[in-house]
Amino acid sequence: MSLTSSINIATSALTASQLGLQVTSQNLANAANPAYTRQIAMLQAIRGRVSDPYQIGQGVAVTEVRRQIDEALQRRLWAGNSAEHSSAQQYSILSQIETILNEGTEYDVSSQLSGFFNTWTEATTLLDSAATIRNQGESLSSFIRNIRSDLVTQRRQIEDQIDAQVLRANAVLDEIATINQTITESEISNTEASGLRDQRDALVTELSQLIDVSVHETNSGAYDIYSGSTPIVQGARNRGVEINRVTDENGELSVRVEIIADSTPLPVSGGSIGGLLASRDGAIDATIEKLDTLASQLIFEVNRLHSTGINQDWLTSTGATLQVSTTNQALALNDPNNSSFANLPFAAENGGFDITIRTPGGGEVTQRIDIDLDGLNGDDTSAEDIRAQIDAINGINASFDSSGRLQITSDAGYSFAFSEDTSGALAVMGVNSFFTGDNAADIAVREGVEVMLGRLEDGQFVANGTAKRIGSLADEAMAGLGGLSSKKFWAQHATDIATRTSSAYNKANADTLIRESLDAQRAGISGVSIDEESINLLSYQRQYQGAAQVITTAQTMFDTLLSLV
Repeated sequence: MSLTSSINIATSALTASQLGLQVTSQNLANAANPAYTRQIAMLQAIRGRVSDPYQIGQGVAVTEVRRQIDEALQRRLWAGNSAEHSSAQQYSILSQIETILNEGTEYDVSSQLSGFFNTWTEATTLLDSAATIRNQGESLSSFIRNIRSDLVTQRRQIEDQIDAQVLRANAVLDEIATINQTITESEISNTEASGLRDQRDALVTELSQLIDVSVHETNSGAYDIYSGSTPIVQGARNRGVEINRVTDENGELSVRVEIIADSTPLPVSGGSIGGLLASRDGAIDATIEKLDTLASQLIFEVNRLHSTGINQDWLTSTGATLQVSTTNQALALNDPNNSSFANLPFAAENGGFDITIRTPGGGEVTQRIDIDLDGLNGDDTSAEDIRAQIDAINGINASFDSSGRLQITSDAGYSFAFSEDTSGALAVMGVNSFFTGDNAADIAVREGVEVMLGRLEDGQFVANGTAKRIGSLADEAMAGLGGLSSKKFWAQHATDIATRTSSAYNKANADTLIRESLDAQRAGISGVSIDEESINLLSYQRQYQGAAQVITTAQTMFDTLLSLV
């Protein structure tokens, strides 16, 4: 081997050492950068010439500067990010619901229900029972409305978060598509664009915190991004994501994430967007639905009893709260085209009710009002049929006012009372009702209501009969509540929310531990160790010094040879 070969070998070592020092410097400069992936200068010995009898070799070359990364681990980390942010979001929202409901304190729905029913039960012992009952009813109604309002406000905030996060996800997808194009162009020469790849991985990390994603790297170095099996980014093309709000045939609003390019629904289940969607549908909407169901059944069952209630002097006039349009007055109560009744959360049944008339002479006459809702023979009862039957009774008059509300009045000297309502028609129409409204948003005590404490039972007036019956509703099973009492129905849902909150807390903690473990594993592989880089720095320095010494020695030998000439 010639001295020239020795100098060439040493020169290759100098070049490799310089590049190695650059890589080490880059690593040290980014030691505190969590998105940075450590780089390694891959060294390879240059094989010797075939003509060289010893084939010592021709030095060293840097074949590539490679990112130190475990692709499979990186994908697991992205999945862990999605799971963590989804569970954390769900726990946060469930905690907020728990705070709004405030169950287990004296300022909760359960306590309000107990106070309301207890007031009816204790009517006989109260000094001004009617006023106390009205006040307690107003307190309960207001409390339920406020709870629902708080839940609706929280739902609106969730919708705003979903909108903002979907916009951010789309912006991130745009950036990934742009970087895909740049990487494809930059790596044509088979040189890895490490900085761009780190930048793209950081964007995918952010995206995984928003939605659940999977990544496939193409031969050109571009990332194809999927959510489930639906492609979102394909090379340099972002198909885009957006929120679409659709109202179905039942008037229900459906909100979903879609692909902008072709409106394909995106089955988002992970990330904070997935957590928000799941919490909105499974927690917020479910709680609002339960509260509406509770309120509607409370309204119906209390009104069903109060409508047949009277006081010592009976009734001389009363009216309904339900507005029935002129067109709907002639339609059967169970006609699906009767919009005045079809959208109510409660309905009248086949049956009837009694009206007892007290004449000026003190006599009593009872008339049965039939409510035919069996769906047979095309003669089912309409609101107009009810009005006509009542109006036909001697001594009382029935008509619809200009708003479509049924009004019933007695002639001078006459009074009347309702009883034995097996149809629920009086409660549905709001005749002689205590509550108005049909859900938690509009439940209220009827303005100017006269609290009816007594009732007719077997033709006899029973003082506080209605009060006791309404008081007993506290523990009475209601068909509209799945066979549960109002208190048990709500307590069951409140317990379910508490249980789900606890489970969500545990899952959020578990998902965080998993993500932290994956993060630590990635840091061990791709993170920068200052100690290790310091050793590399020293190694490259020694290598450089040694190579320089070889060149100096070879030069001295050249000079010696030349001096002999």
